[in-house]
Amino acid sequence: MADNNIPGVDLADFLSENPKRKQKFVNEIGKAFEEIGFVSLKNHFLSEELSEELYKEVKAFFALPYEVKRKYEIEGLGGQRGYVSFGKEHAKGKKEGDLKEFWHFGQEPSADANLTEEYPENLKVEELKDFYHTGMEAYRMLEKTGIYVLRALALHIGLDEHYFDHWASNGNSILRPIHYPPITEEPKGAERAGAHGDINLITLLMGASCGGLQVLRKDGIWIDALPKADELVINVGDMLERLTNNKLRSTIHKVINPPREEWDKPRYSIPFFMHPRSEMPLNCLEECMDEDHPKQYEDITAGEFLHQRLVEIGLIKQ
Repeated sequence: MADNNIPGVDLADFLSENPKRKQKFVNEIGKAFEEIGFVSLKNHFLSEELSEELYKEVKAFFALPYEVKRKYEIEGLGGQRGYVSFGKEHAKGKKEGDLKEFWHFGQEPSADANLTEEYPENLKVEELKDFYHTGMEAYRMLEKTGIYVLRALALHIGLDEHYFDHWASNGNSILRPIHYPPITEEPKGAERAGAHGDINLITLLMGASCGGLQVLRKDGIWIDALPKADELVINVGDMLERLTNNKLRSTIHKVINPPREEWDKPRYSIPFFMHPRSEMPLNCLEECMDEDHPKQYEDITAGEFLHQRLVEIGLIKQ
């Protein structure tokens, strides 16, 4: 593994008819997620055209006047859908709000989903006719990619390949286009995104428009995540770390502020946070416990865990 970048994997290996290639992918992503919790993934389902189309729509939305964007900031939703304005969210344990504004697209479950909860409706931006459709098409492609990654991880853990299918399809996943505006004055203790672990099962990140993502290696060194333009960065979230009793690592990462000469440049980033259905138990798996690895966490469901964390990061009040 290169010391200064995250490991790369190729989804075409897993999708091939060749059992050796499929196993190679399982081994590579399993090892990477045990060691650093991050990979860059090529040959996923999100086409370059769709990616470009989404960036175009996202930039157009964030360029709208604040009065227009504010129409889509809905009180009482804990930011689950629509617009969340500048500085509302902060990393767990920090007071300073992150230097970003964002939008949330959420799940539109299939008719036969049999969910125990109702998801809020997605909002449509009347000023941009293609924004919603483009966002939801990208949502589906990232969700599809995520399901295959979870299948590989199920095999790595020793579970049935389709263990996660039911929990993750129709799950409470979120596609979050983020805008980090140009920095106009010396930030006081605030970063574009403070050091944090993600809450969910896995995160799939579309290539950001400029660098800044750093990952904390086991030895305490921060390294840059430098995917190629057509790759997704995928990382383990806290839910998967908990489910696997710390076998797979949810790695702390952050988005650093750019050097002063680049303060005038905005940054756009589009992560897909893959959440399961709320009733999924996150109880440590038998396959991940033994004498050397005793159970580390109390039993909890994904919904209970999510609520706990949204309170900690300031998106919902107690």
